[in-house]
Amino acid sequence: MHMAKVADVMRWMNDWAPPALAMDWDRVGLQVGDPNAHVDTLLATLDVTENVVAEAVQKGANMIVAHHALLFQPLKELRLDTEKGRIIQKLLQHGIAVFVAHTNLDIAEGGVNDVLAERLQLQDVRILSRQHNEELLKFVVFVPEEQAEHVRTAICEAGAGWIGNYSHCTFNTAGVGTFVPQTGTDPFIGKQGQLEKVREIRLETIVPRSLQTKIIEACLQAHPYEEVAYDLYPLEVMGKEYGIGRIGVLPKPMTLETFAAWTKQRLESKHLRFVGDKGQQISKVAVLGGAGMDWAKEAKRLGADVFVTGDVKYHEAQDAQTMRLAVIDAGHNATEKWIREKICEELTRRGLQEQTSIRCIASETDTETFQQV
Repeated sequence: MHMAKVADVMRWMNDWAPPALAMDWDRVGLQVGDPNAHVDTLLATLDVTENVVAEAVQKGANMIVAHHALLFQPLKELRLDTEKGRIIQKLLQHGIAVFVAHTNLDIAEGGVNDVLAERLQLQDVRILSRQHNEELLKFVVFVPEEQAEHVRTAICEAGAGWIGNYSHCTFNTAGVGTFVPQTGTDPFIGKQGQLEKVREIRLETIVPRSLQTKIIEACLQAHPYEEVAYDLYPLEVMGKEYGIGRIGVLPKPMTLETFAAWTKQRLESKHLRFVGDKGQQISKVAVLGGAGMDWAKEAKRLGADVFVTGDVKYHEAQDAQTMRLAVIDAGHNATEKWIREKICEELTRRGLQEQTSIRCIASETDTETFQQV
């Protein structure tokens, strides 16, 4: 086992929740710290507050992974008589890096909204609103017949060849390759200065743009040739769908009043309010962690009986009532805080895969802003 670096955690988070998925206005990525610094303990949180930083110091964490950005608006000054200034000062004093994954983690598979759907035990879950489709490429490589299986296995294990739920999808065409090894070459087959004809396989498959480099590297490592002939073609076919929010069905229907109480309990919401007929039967549920009312019409269009989100405004609630969509406002914090444990689970798994020693802690600091009377 070896110690992880900040750059390793950045890579793991970006593999899980690619920055390209983030909304244009968002601020994600490393906001404080040195990518080359070592990390042995990491704290996962929703917000970077003074109390969260104090918790990180007390628990010996040298990196924080947060959902909400510490630095969102550009800083005009860095004053230590402000909360933001004190936070940054303490982070730098104790060598604590801060990494942010926000709307990209909302959209990512297994991210904020999938975790929210799991908390509410939704079934047959799908995306509420499509935001992106992964760009696909056609990858073609020419391999001697005897080594084709080895190369095929290597590129598919690196992520090539997925079509829907089918893996290792390739097409293989036999043919003859020709080449003349020139001075200074060390050919796997043939001799310098002589035309060589080799029975080869044209191996072609689908690769996601995000895995292009990884797959090419796997191919070059597995391929026997000194110089590998391969092609990449852009495709018009849309790849894997990514989107905001989730929609699914309850294991069994219940009234809106019962579902609201159950949601409050499942999300440990300190303040929950709802719009709609208490006796309405609820079966199909849309969810969107944080402030999600911009997608209320999409929830209605897809047949949701109720939309669970946070930060619902008065007139947004009226609009939902007009369109006969029940809405549960469980609070911004309560709909997102469950991602802390998932971040720890995901980073621990990826760290173990790469034989790194890293301890991940879900923050116990309550960053809920609102209080009740």
